[in-house]
Amino acid sequence: MVTLGNIVFYAEDPPALARFWSDVFGYPYQEFDGDLKAQLLASGLTEADLGNRGLVEDPEGVGPRMFFHHADGPKAGRNRIHLDVTVPHEGPGTRLEQLDAEKDRLVALGASVVRLVDQQWGPWPELYYQLRDPEGNEFCLQ
Repeated sequence: MVTLGNIVFYAEDPPALARFWSDVFGYPYQEFDGDLKAQLLASGLTEADLGNRGLVEDPEGVGPRMFFHHADGPKAGRNRIHLDVTVPHEGPGTRLEQLDAEKDRLVALGASVVRLVDQQWGPWPELYYQLRDPEGNEFCLQ
């Protein structure tokens, strides 16, 4: 069976967008240094190439790896695919209070709020925030 390998974003500022998503998931920010940098340079990439890229990786190896490459222009239009970021429902407070707290944290990191969705979709209740990352990529906080 196939598995999800990497999620790749094109960005105006790949290192900055990688830092945003590292902070969203609480992962340490990755630099292209040491053995990894040597391998990448030996494979034909240049210092300029590495300066226009970013990497986010789960230190536990559970979540997907995210790569960030330089785009040839700003984002235009709506995403054709987006990430759903799940907030665990644990501890005190209502589900909305928990979502609000995480939404506030992500806004402080540079996200912007598009809207709150609170609706029923067939048998499934939907309660989530539609957000944008600092480069305008939409994602949902559920």
